[in-house]
Amino acid sequence: MADQPKLQRRVVDVAESLLRNTKYVAPVEVLTGLRWLSPIAVREWRGGRPGALAGVLPVDETKVLTAFEYLRDWARERGLQPGEAGYLAGTRDRRPLVFSENEALQRIFRTHWMSPELSGKQRERLETRQNQAPDLVAVSPLNDWTCAGCGTEGAAGEWMHLDGDQPLCLPCADFGHLVFLPSGNAALSRRAKKESTLAVLVMRFNKRRKRYERQGLLVERAALERAESQCLADEEVRARRRERDAVRRAEQDVEFQAAMAAEIRRLFPGCATGRAHAIAEHAGARGSGRVGRSAAGRALDEEAVRLAVVASIRHEDTGYDAMLMAGMPRDEAREAIRADIDRVLALWERGQPCAM
Repeated sequence: MADQPKLQRRVVDVAESLLRNTKYVAPVEVLTGLRWLSPIAVREWRGGRPGALAGVLPVDETKVLTAFEYLRDWARERGLQPGEAGYLAGTRDRRPLVFSENEALQRIFRTHWMSPELSGKQRERLETRQNQAPDLVAVSPLNDWTCAGCGTEGAAGEWMHLDGDQPLCLPCADFGHLVFLPSGNAALSRRAKKESTLAVLVMRFNKRRKRYERQGLLVERAALERAESQCLADEEVRARRRERDAVRRAEQDVEFQAAMAAEIRRLFPGCATGRAHAIAEHAGARGSGRVGRSAAGRALDEEAVRLAVVASIRHEDTGYDAMLMAGMPRDEAREAIRADIDRVLALWERGQPCAM
């Protein structure tokens, strides 16, 4: 491993993490793991943004091709099975998406690698899901906008649909007859979407988390009424299932947090046992959106565990919070405490406790 080129090591690390989490590896997710693509850029491309996705990469296609060759070699060594995924736009016409005008690069990009541990049915379901077009999406924009269809001025927060790069109000997108179903009831949402001939996912960008978050669905009124009737008919059965699932998830959380605490102690033996458990409990809280709940965190990826430890040190062992309360900009505060964090990490890595 030490003799491998740096890029090859990075590709292999990302691919191994993806394989542990999902049992398959897709080139687009490898590029995201390498930080060459942002999740937002991928989402916009999947939604039908014009142009090749390779055009937004910060590296040239030669380097991308090299990374894909490293991925292919690693996948073959691991005995992974190749399959071709079709990328369709989340638009009405479901047109094929283009990663690159380079045919060789486009072909490699469409090749996904699946674990041989998957059964035939699991592989079939995975391939079906990979070849599905994304949901149609309406977004709640952060700024005022103008409908490209009728010229209506839309305010920030009002829903619109992007047809390629053209913003359309819901009536111009032919979504005006749909009703909004807020998120919160998974069974009702699932059934309403299944019953509705046309369903549109409603998203809003969270500036703090820097990602799009689901707000609900636009569905046909009759479909929603049928879904509500179905949910009323089996509410008692689903309530019992929810109780069983809550117990199971709580047990899983305890096991995961214990495993994470053990990994923290392995990487940072100077971190006290109680502190390691506190870090794991905080970082791994279900629904928190913290690093412990990320795919890498659930896989106990070393970098994810390190980030959880760094976050704890930042708030517990430095003056960071006081700097923020005093009005210091976040970036400046983080730079000011960087040396303190590095010192604590170094002590803990050597097995020495820290006294701030």
